[in-house]
Amino acid sequence: MPRGKFVNHKGRSRHFTNPEELEEERRKEQKKKLQKESDSESESPDEEEEESEGGDEEDEEESEEEEKPKGVSGLIDIENPNRVTKKTIQKVGRMSLEEGEASKPELTRREQEQIQKQKARRQYMKLHAEGKTKQAREDLARLAIIKQHRAEAAARREQEKKEKEEARKKASNA
Repeated sequence: MPRGKFVNHKGRSRHFTNPEELEEERRKEQKKKLQKESDSESESPDEEEEESEGGDEEDEEESEEEEKPKGVSGLIDIENPNRVTKKTIQKVGRMSLEEGEASKPELTRREQEQIQKQKARRQYMKLHAEGKTKQAREDLARLAIIKQHRAEAAARREQEKKEKEEARKKASNA
């Protein structure tokens, strides 16, 4: 027997959870999820048959736990208007689907503004590429001036080359 506060587990045999116990726990969790999802709705007959077939003892235990409210909440019904419950959100989602509203979600103001900016930018770039904007016209005018200067400089260089060649020919002939 080990001394002290902590027990050494090295020499002991391992304890494994029984597969049946694991399966029961999984069933309990699934049933709890189903009950949470269908709080205010009545369950379909198929689901009730499945639940009644497997584990009647589990159903009784869960129903006893849920029926016992803690404190005064079982005596007084208090509704907090600031508290949002999951079932109201689910109902609104289901109602909107039932009414047949547009499946496209409504965009926020910021998202709408962002989309408008992107559209305006695309339109501007399209006009700019066609040369219809003021800035595009100014850019094309600058480019034309630059091309003219380059053409003049190239002509000047050609003229200077010709003059140098003629000077070399005269110097070699003399």
